[in-house]
Amino acid sequence: MSATEHVRVALIGAGFAGIAASVALKRAGIDDFVVLERADEVGGVWRDNSYPGIACDVPSSFYSLSFAPNPDWSRTYSPGEQIATYTRGVVDEYGVRPHIRFGQELVSASWEDAQQHWVIKTPDLTFTADVLVDCAGSLAEPQVPSLPGLETFAGTVFHSARWDHGHDLRGKRVAVVGTGASAIQFVPAIQPVVDQLTVFQRTPVWVVPRNDRPTTAIERRLFTMFPSLQRLQRSSQFAVRELLHYPMIRRRKAARLVLEATARFHLRRQITDPALRAKLEPDFEIGCKRLLISNDWYPALAQDNVHVVANGVREIRESSVVAADGSEHEVDTIIFGTGFSLGTTDVFKRIHGRDGRSLDQVWQGSPRHYRAVSIAGFPNYFRLGGQGCGIGHGSMIFQIESQTAYLIDALDTMARRGLSSVEVTAEAQGAYLTKLSSDLEGTVWLKGGCSSWYQDASGDATGMWPRSLTSYRRLTRRFEPADHHLQPRGAASLRLSSSATSTASRRSPTGS
Repeated sequence: MSATEHVRVALIGAGFAGIAASVALKRAGIDDFVVLERADEVGGVWRDNSYPGIACDVPSSFYSLSFAPNPDWSRTYSPGEQIATYTRGVVDEYGVRPHIRFGQELVSASWEDAQQHWVIKTPDLTFTADVLVDCAGSLAEPQVPSLPGLETFAGTVFHSARWDHGHDLRGKRVAVVGTGASAIQFVPAIQPVVDQLTVFQRTPVWVVPRNDRPTTAIERRLFTMFPSLQRLQRSSQFAVRELLHYPMIRRRKAARLVLEATARFHLRRQITDPALRAKLEPDFEIGCKRLLISNDWYPALAQDNVHVVANGVREIRESSVVAADGSEHEVDTIIFGTGFSLGTTDVFKRIHGRDGRSLDQVWQGSPRHYRAVSIAGFPNYFRLGGQGCGIGHGSMIFQIESQTAYLIDALDTMARRGLSSVEVTAEAQGAYLTKLSSDLEGTVWLKGGCSSWYQDASGDATGMWPRSLTSYRRLTRRFEPADHHLQPRGAASLRLSSSATSTASRRSPTGS
């Protein structure tokens, strides 16, 4: 394939962010784009995660794209496979699939300042693009802790995000390392079939009841006949999170007392053993770590074949796991429920900005950005659903849709003003981060008495958004030219004009 082949926009990843951006581009009349997807299907985290019991922890009507409501969710909190199916349906309904290049993982993307474009390489493709949109997200690469002796373990080891469906857990002695959002779903699912389950908990988590139930046929019929009813339901779910859960993030006493009382009652009601209850009761403010929802987590831990080790893991031996307190537990399977690598990923190492440095080299484990979308030193580069827009009380899809509006306005600004590139200034980014750090300082993530994945390598939480969903939507409603270096289009770079997108000289990468 010739390196002279060119597209207006290249996107990385076909999860929710890539899908939302693709539909937004088509709606804006931009068809000259390509989506690079390393897998053989769309769906992102909902394609990759298939562990038993997987489901969303945001209500179904809220955890969906606003332009593509689904009246047929089977439950009020959608099962994972249904969400994966939903993403495939949206891609086909909105004509996105022809733009996707499956099996094409990003190898490198480098900004060429003289040519004012990105040079992008995958295993089979080499091409250029005016604009690079990073939709790889924050939950793409599983994190497995570097535990001494792990390589000597003789049994089966896997991460929940790469579930080994070929490994039969029936009758096995299983160790689960981690007690986060994935573990509280798959532990109750596997507990009935394993012989012995040892759960290694480093710190306990706050858990509140899960108001989940099957949706009725009448509900689904009404949502189909009257879409405004589902929009009303979505709005009510949004309001609950903005009015009750968001104040928790801001450490408002009333919200904290209500939610902590709810969680403590839930624990007391489901765990009657005082010793086990003591292991499971957090000693930090609710919301400092991710607030979890489950009705079957505590009952599963109370079963006779489950043992909770509240000390974390010290080392792995050939047939056992040794806890931090020195106790040794014989197991033949280890499942890591330890989340994802957020500070650095392969994608960070493969995207190189104007001075040749990779995003990983620039960040060094501490995200620095402007509105969670742009980064100084990386012209015509936009990030969707990544560090900087994380929330503790709502739907990430809402954040992604806010960012896609910003992206489209930026592209429109470039076309209207005849610009070959836009790049946020270091001064604007610095001012934004100063304000962001000030806002973060008062949040439960930094003041709640715990350490968590919300915090980066420097102990800050610049990967998170500390204000309401509504305020982030206002922030990203319009692209702000005054905060950017604006490079006028020259005679050699006419690629961002709206007329050029329809010329025959443009063609999408085909791998030929």
